[in-house]
This record gives sequence, C-alpha cells and structure tokens, in this order.
Amino acid sequence: MTVQSMRPELSEGDIVRLMKGETSEERATVAHRLCRRIAVDMLTDDEREFADEIIGILADDTAELVRRTLSVTLRNSPRLPREVALKLAQDVESVALPVLEGSPVFSDEDLIELVLAVTAAKQEAIASRATISGPVSEVIAEHGAETAVETLAANVGAEMSDKAYDSTISRFPSNKKLHESIVLRDHIPVHIAEKMVSLVSGQVFDMLINRHELPAQMAIDLAAGARERATIDLVEQAGRTNDLPRFVSQLNLNGRLTHSLIMRALCVGHMPFVEHALAELSGVPHSRVWLMIHDAGSLGLQAIFDRAGLHRKLLPAFRAGVKVFHELELDGEANDKARFRMRMIERVLTQFQAIPKDDLDYLLEKLDAYAEQAKLREESAA
Repeated sequence: MTVQSMRPELSEGDIVRLMKGETSEERATVAHRLCRRIAVDMLTDDEREFADEIIGILADDTAELVRRTLSVTLRNSPRLPREVALKLAQDVESVALPVLEGSPVFSDEDLIELVLAVTAAKQEAIASRATISGPVSEVIAEHGAETAVETLAANVGAEMSDKAYDSTISRFPSNKKLHESIVLRDHIPVHIAEKMVSLVSGQVFDMLINRHELPAQMAIDLAAGARERATIDLVEQAGRTNDLPRFVSQLNLNGRLTHSLIMRALCVGHMPFVEHALAELSGVPHSRVWLMIHDAGSLGLQAIFDRAGLHRKLLPAFRAGVKVFHELELDGEANDKARFRMRMIERVLTQFQAIPKDDLDYLLEKLDAYAEQAKLREESAA
C-alpha cells in the first residue's frame, strides 16, 4: 500500500478503536497495522508528523499489550522517535527489551545512561545488540550484571577494548562460561591471554593457547612444560605474534629454535618465520636474508643456510620447500591460507623422501587440521 495521505486513509473508526477500543487486543491489532505501515511506507513530512502522533498515543496506552506491540513492530525502525524509544526503554521489561535489543535510534550516550539505570535483564538486552561500540562495552563490563557481561563477551558484534576485557576478568574471575566466551572470540589482547592462562583449564585452556597469541616466553614455557593436556604449536604461535623477530629471538635464547622447527614452518608455508629464524641464527639482517632465500639463486640460499649453521643434509629438502612455496599462490578466496597450507604440505609429502617420523606425524596432523579448518569456515559462510 502506498501512503498518499495517512490521515485521510485512517478512518474515524480506527482512531476510536486505537484510543478507546473496548479491549487491549482490539487496540493492539490496530496498533500493529499502523506501525507496520509506518515502518515500511514512504512518508511525507506531514505524514511523518502524523505518524509520530500515533506512536505517541500508543506509547501512552494503559495496556501493556499495546505498548509491546509498538515496541516489537518498530524495534528495528529508524522511524521510532528517540524520545519514545527512551520512554519504552524505561517501561516494563516485556515492552522495553525489544527496543533495547534492536532500535537504531539510541546514541552511545543513551545506551551508557541506560546501562547505569536499568535492570539486569535490560542490560542483557543492550549487550545482545548486533553492534556495540567500545565505550558502551566498557560500561557494561564495568557496571553490568553478570548475565549481561556474559552476553557481551559472547557477542561477536561487540567491540571489546582492553579496559572491557580487564573489567570482565577482574569482576568475574571464576565464571567459566564467561571465560569460554572470551577464548572463543576471534582476537583477544596478549596481556588478556596471559591472564586467562591461570584462570581456565581443560578444553578451554587448549583452545586458548591454540587460538590466541601468547607472550613469547609464556608460549615457550607452555610448549616445554605441556601443562595439563595442552600441546602448544610454536609454529602456529609464531604466526599469531605481532612481533615475530622478538618471538624468534626468545625461541633462540631458550634453545627452542631448532632445525626441525624451522623445517616444519617451511613445510606449512610459514615463510616469514623461516626468514626471521635464519636471520636470527646467522646474524644477517632480515632484508638480506629475504633476498638470499628468494632472489639470489641456489648459491644465495646455500650461503645463508650455511651461515645459519643448519645441517647440509637438510639443504635439498629446504631448497625443495622454497621451490614449492614459490610455485603455489593464495587463491584470494575465503580460507585461502588454510588451503594454501594444505597444498603446501601435500606437495612436500610427495617430494620429500626421508622426512623424520616426528616431523612426518606433525605434517599429517597439520594437514588434517587445515582441512577441517577450511571445511568448517566454508560451511559457516554458506
């Protein structure tokens, strides 16, 4: 239905039923029909003014059912006046929750004031919004009820600042559900990951150390100590770090920058780690190492290989790995890194004839892991 003039099309009977209907169900039915039109039809300035009058009447209705009808029908509409949205937010929970969860008319300042003034259920509704800014997340984390903070941590649309994470962990250090939600987020700050290590256990601990960047020394210590059931993959940890040279240096200082570790990194296509590892062991700047590996022919690769002190018997396999890396390309589609590493390992396994058993087991395990990773992400994107 196209609205040319809303007032003439609204009959006198509709107005009567809206304001003086004998039952709340009758008024709610009219309210739903009108709000649907307000939400989807193009309105002139006069029609918008009249629509606001109608919305005001509905917001003042004594029947909870009518007010809830308004809230539910216009919960995602930018046409709900801000003043009315704020009024509904202070209403009973059945009326308030829909607009708190979805209304786009609230500003961050509105949401912050509401978090500080409303019930736990209403805080939880705010924490479940599709997107939540950093400042709002910080206030929920610092002042929200425990259930609201749980909802916030599980909300992938919530922007979580360092302050929000710190407040969450310090306020609820024993909440396992909350800890798991944090660990399952795509990214958490390094210092938060460090704090989480002492708070979680079992499967959540495994997920933490295999999904997120840890401080270099902690990652190395965990790899050496194998706390609980967890086994940390230093190659994968190196791929997560924002300071790869420092991570490699820490590995070397701890005696963990082994030839096997470097070869494993090469075989899964983690070339930046290989480059920095050879730079660390040889004392040659990374820029020159890059040239000697990628752009100086076989003699350049051999020279940096010898300078780094790697065994000559590994050179043919190393040279073949670099060749495979150059021949493969990322496909630019979703999960391309996982597929690239799958292809890299497959090629390595067909070309290397004498892979040590421990390294072979590692590559086969990684091949399965990357295949599963690509499959899960493709299914979630479908």
